[in-house]
Amino acid sequence: MPRPVRLLYFAWLRDRLGRAEEQVVLPDDVHDARDLLAWLRTHDATFASLADEGRTIRVAINQRFAGPDDLVAPGDEIALFPPVTGG
Repeated sequence: MPRPVRLLYFAWLRDRLGRAEEQVVLPDDVHDARDLLAWLRTHDATFASLADEGRTIRVAINQRFAGPDDLVAPGDEIALFPPVTGG
């Protein structure tokens, strides 16, 4: 069964990937935010290079901050961005 999600990229992720958003169909073995980030590394060479640089990438699912074990479901809107700093 197809598992489409909408990915939104912010800040340096958007700049380096060259896109602000995309629709993807997740494979059946992507269940949570941790799985999603691992899959993105295999799905997109530029994303993999960013992760290999040790850059921290935060995830929000349906506009709520997500931890590594938070589930990803078909139709979710998933935002990927650097950590937010205050001042």
